Formats: sequence, C-alpha cells, structure tokens
Amino acid sequence: SVAAESGSPFTYVHYAAAKAGVEALTVGLSKELAKDGIRVNAVSPGTLWTEFHEDPQRPAQIAETIPMGRAGKPKEVAGAVAWLLSSEAAYTTGSVLKVSGGL
Repeated sequence: SVAAESGSPFTYVHYAAAKAGVEALTVGLSKELAKDGIRVNAVSPGTLWTEFHEDPQRPAQIAETIPMGRAGKPKEVAGAVAWLLSSEAAYTTGSVLKVSGGL
C-alpha cells in the first residue's frame, strides 16, 4: 500500500508500518533469492473500492486527494500483478510497483 510512504497519519498508522515492513521484506528477499532464479516483487496500491474501509464511502470522500481524481478498482491492480507474473517481467525483481492513481 502507498500507506508505507505516507505513514497514514490519524487513520491507519499501524497499517502503514506493516506495509513498510512488506516493502523492506520484498527488497531484502529479492536480493537473497535472485541467484536461485526466484523473483520477489510487490504491488503497492492506492485507495481502492474494496470492503477494507470502515466507512464504505471513504474512497469517494478522498478522491479529490488522488491526482487521477478517483479511487481505483481491484481489477486495475490485478493487471499489474498479472504483468509481474508474466514473462515480460522476467528481469524484474526487488520492485514495488505503485498502482495508486498518482499518489
């Protein structure tokens, strides 16, 4: 989640800290496992229309803070995951791919 970079003050600080840990794990493991031909990457989504939010309208409420002016859809993140799993990303490891509408 892009919360790893923003810190999510006053809302999801604990969540942001966990996501920062996932990013560090991604980079560290990618370096340890590259010699074995194992790629390790992560996707860092921005605000999405999912059931994650305590307030189901939160994505609409914060849309104006997103450079693209809207929350994303889960299938938009799925496309990034599919690319990372594809042979087109064969030389990609240790990457954290932001799919965040510009956040």
